[in-house]
Amino acid sequence: MVNFKAILSNLPEVKKPEQKRLGFKEKLKWTLIMLVAFYVLSIIPLFGLGQNALQQFEQLSIILGASFGSIISLGIGPLVTASIVLQLLQGSKIVKFDTTTHEGRVFFQGLQKILAVFFIIFEGSIYVLMGGLSPNPALAPGTFRLMEFVLIAQLILGGLLILFMDEVVSKWGFGSGISLFIVAGVASQIVIRAFSPLTTVGTWALGSGGDPVGQVWVFFKSIIEGNIQGASLAIAAIIATIVVFVISVYVQSMKVEIPLSFGKIRGYGMRWPLNFLYTSNIPVILIAALMANIQLWARLLESWGRPILGTFVGNVPNSGFVAWIFGPDLVSGIIKSGGLNWLLLAQAGVYALFMMVGAVIFSIFWVQTSGMDAASQARQIMASGLQVPGFRRDPRVIEQLLSRYIMPLTIMGGAVIGFLAASADLLGALSRGTGILLAVMIVYRLYEDIAKQHMMDMHPALRKMMGGS
Repeated sequence: MVNFKAILSNLPEVKKPEQKRLGFKEKLKWTLIMLVAFYVLSIIPLFGLGQNALQQFEQLSIILGASFGSIISLGIGPLVTASIVLQLLQGSKIVKFDTTTHEGRVFFQGLQKILAVFFIIFEGSIYVLMGGLSPNPALAPGTFRLMEFVLIAQLILGGLLILFMDEVVSKWGFGSGISLFIVAGVASQIVIRAFSPLTTVGTWALGSGGDPVGQVWVFFKSIIEGNIQGASLAIAAIIATIVVFVISVYVQSMKVEIPLSFGKIRGYGMRWPLNFLYTSNIPVILIAALMANIQLWARLLESWGRPILGTFVGNVPNSGFVAWIFGPDLVSGIIKSGGLNWLLLAQAGVYALFMMVGAVIFSIFWVQTSGMDAASQARQIMASGLQVPGFRRDPRVIEQLLSRYIMPLTIMGGAVIGFLAASADLLGALSRGTGILLAVMIVYRLYEDIAKQHMMDMHPALRKMMGGS
């Protein structure tokens, strides 16, 4: 065990900045570099790829921060899967991590990195060997096996690049690489699906008779042609996107404030804020990634001739377990059929319940492993010189007070964010609803952190735009 801990503490990693606090420009520089690198990697195709059975999962690729068929086809999938496994092990008490100590955090992070590398190798091999991303089947058997190895090697390389790019953003940039790559995927798809004048095959749509991808163009084209249903579907997708944005921002701003006072300065105090969505977007990232992995596995098993998780028609689950955890487009279904479909409603209900329960479970696990529990927060408050008014300065008093709020907020916030994510998917927005919800929450949290930490570092014009003076 000692040797194993030594290995975990000496894994290759991105060097931390020597200065305690990086400036706004330095963080912005590294964030933009990683963002550009992500977009560049997403357009580098896999050498030797003959069949891309995963290209139909364009919506899932956004949640996974992936671009199927490119060198980063794995995306953030292995990283999030490793996190899910550790959360489940910790939450079920199979493995215990003391993340309150430096040694415990190093051990936890090292084990997470080892697991991430394992899943990079495992998922890369599975994608190729099970036919998701495979060489040209017309190749000779020996050459086919060689090209399979070449494809796996490229996927592993891409997965490792994403792993270290995530570290660069976490240590040198704003937020985390996982969050950044999700926002990048969602933003690009919203722009394309809203304004692209091209058809699905990449030809110019306007004037050619083909339907453009951009729903703004589809709306005007349908109005001109008198196609009421087409115009309704297009405007419904646009409105759904706006609604998801507005609700996400509103819910993100809700918080509970606990009054505290400074122990050494009588008469002065402050309010300690606890966000209503206490664990923020983490539960949705984890449950969405879990469901995306289940759908990918279902597709791979079906192509392998063993559809034990269900079958697909095109890129839509048609039967089995996977069909019940897929969010159907309710609005589109109602517009097309002119009424309610009870099977569709049942699927929507099961999907929403699955998202809510999953988000609550991951919220609880995350609070237990990330230092957001009442005891950890009480120690942080004590270190700030604060105490509960009218009580002696004791961390147990603060912990008892926080316990009244943190667990209820964890459960309610998890359920609400799960319901919002499910509702966003069911509304049929321009991008996957869960992706839009995540992107809004990530950007809002990023805005809050930048405004709190770097307002004085900014150019005056940018500071004014961020709400500063």
